Formats: sequence, C-alpha cells, structure tokens
Amino acid sequence: MDTPRNVLVFRFSALGDVAMTIPVVRQVLDQYPELHIHFVSNKAFAPLFKGIDRLHFYPADLKGEHKGVTGLFRLFRELRHAAKPDALADLHQVLRTKVLRFYFGVAGVRMAVLHKGREERAALTRKKDKMLEQLPSMISRYADVFHHLGLPVELDEHYIPLNIRDKKDMNKSAVRLIGIAPFAKHPEKMYPEEKMKEVIAALAAEKNFQILLFGGGPAETEKLTAWEKAYPNVTSMAGKSTLDEELRTIASLDLMISMDSANMHLASLVGVKVISIWGATHPFAGFYGWGQDPANAVQADLFCRPCSVFGNKTCYRGNRECMQLITPGSIVAKVIALTHLNAGL
Repeated sequence: MDTPRNVLVFRFSALGDVAMTIPVVRQVLDQYPELHIHFVSNKAFAPLFKGIDRLHFYPADLKGEHKGVTGLFRLFRELRHAAKPDALADLHQVLRTKVLRFYFGVAGVRMAVLHKGREERAALTRKKDKMLEQLPSMISRYADVFHHLGLPVELDEHYIPLNIRDKKDMNKSAVRLIGIAPFAKHPEKMYPEEKMKEVIAALAAEKNFQILLFGGGPAETEKLTAWEKAYPNVTSMAGKSTLDEELRTIASLDLMISMDSANMHLASLVGVKVISIWGATHPFAGFYGWGQDPANAVQADLFCRPCSVFGNKTCYRGNRECMQLITPGSIVAKVIALTHLNAGL
C-alpha cells in the first residue's frame, strides 16, 4: 500500500474533541514530510490549526450551505476539487461523515474510521460489575486511524502541539497566573458553584496569585463578572477575546484549574499544567488532557463512578456525591504544591 500524500480528515465537533486531534495531526505531519492534511471542521475551530505547515483547514457550514444530504454532496464536490485526497481519515464516525465516506468511497478514495470502543465504555460506566480500567485514550484512537491508512505515528507525550508560550516572559515574576475554567457542557461535570467560590476566595487571598476566569456565553460571562467584582486579584476573561487570543492567554498561565472540558484540552495543547476536576466522568474513559500527569486529576473514589462517558446523564442518585466529596481545600493544596508556593493555606 502506497503512503498517502493528501489525507482528508473529518472531525466536526465538539471543541475538546477537535483539540485532541492536534497532537496526532502535528506529529503525523512531522514524521511524514511529504504529507499534506486537509482538515474539515467547524469554522470557529480554525485558530487551533493556524500556522501548522502542510495543514489545510476547510470550514464546514453544516447548518447552512452544507446542511443535509444535498449540502454534504456539495461539500464532497468542493473537497474533492480543493484537496484531491488519496485517503480519508474519519475521526468522528457520525451520520454526516458516513454520508461523506459513501461519496468518497464511490470516487475510489481509501479510508479508515475511528473505533469508539462503545462496548468498553459501556462496561466502564454500567451500574453493576464495572470494568474499572484504563481504556485507550481518544488521542491513541485517532492515531490508530492514521495507522490503518499506512501512516503509523510514534506519539511523544512530551510534545507540545501548539508551542506558543513566550519563554522570554516566563518565570520572571513571583506572581503566579492561575486560570480557572469552572464550567462544563453538562452539570454532572461541574464542581458545585459554592465550593468553587471557596477555591477562588482562598487563592485570591494569596498575594502571589493572580486569577483569570474563563467561560463563554451570556450566563457564564455574567457570573464570572460578578466573581471578578467579589474577590481581589481576580479577572474575568469571558467574552473578551477570540479563540486565538484566548489560547495565547492560556499559554501565559502557570496553571489551569478545569473541569473535564475543552479548557483542559486547550491548556494541554499549549503545555500548561492542568488540575482537572472529575465527577460523573473519569479519566479512564480516554478523554484526559494530552501530556497531563494523571496525579493532577482530582476525583472521589466512589462506587458509582463513572456513571457516564460524556457527563450527559443525570446523576441517578440525585445528589452528585462524586463532586460533593471533593473539598475546596484539596484543590487549593494541589495548586500550592504545583506552583511551589508556601501560601500559608
């Protein structure tokens, strides 16, 4: 089988899942100097791929001109003309990509498809007789798709996919920039608001910490703005920047505190340590941040965890005990340890 030269890649959503493709895509390109990758995704995610040599980004308008079967056929024709692919990597494996694979299959393009491991995940999250063991990471599953196309890749866990940190300005000040991203798509993945406010209050009281709050959407922005006013040394970044600018702000951090959410993955891409807080979901499902130390995952040892792969199932116990058991003090202590500061807390 000849090594492909032009690979078309599909991964439409969500932001965190698209972010997890970057470590693989970058290292595949590094290891195959003749290769060009044509990445198709949501227009809003384009900054993640900015400046990557031999990476060509194509925005898909799935709610507009590329909507439905007719729109997908239009997208197929555009991509076939622009990318001229000799291989296709489906990193999403949903109905839309299946339709596109059909079109490209008829055109004779060889392809490989993401294996999601649904049976393994079901065993990990079932109520009884859980198989509580580490599953392959989503990043390794992405790499397997390229392997099946004849592009095996050696993944280096120390590789920084978006190396945009300004080393000249790092570690010059005693002040430590701590990012906090307290929100997630689903409530079961969010640390209780009152407990998070305790974390913010404790860290904000320490003169050597400057806290930056991250979030999006009107409701989150309003809440973070209120927290900014309530505590010293706290600044809300919500609604103030583009994704490109936000990535650079995250890259300036000494540490990020995040849920199992996109911000964990954005910080991982730029080489920032993350303290991640886990409730209904679990790192064993394969969605841990690239290059992050497993010891920095904060989670409760509870018999019902994990109850969900994505956090989209309501807690069947009704009390989200998995989050309630995590104390604000345990999070603050881990921040102190990782920033090597004696904050007296």
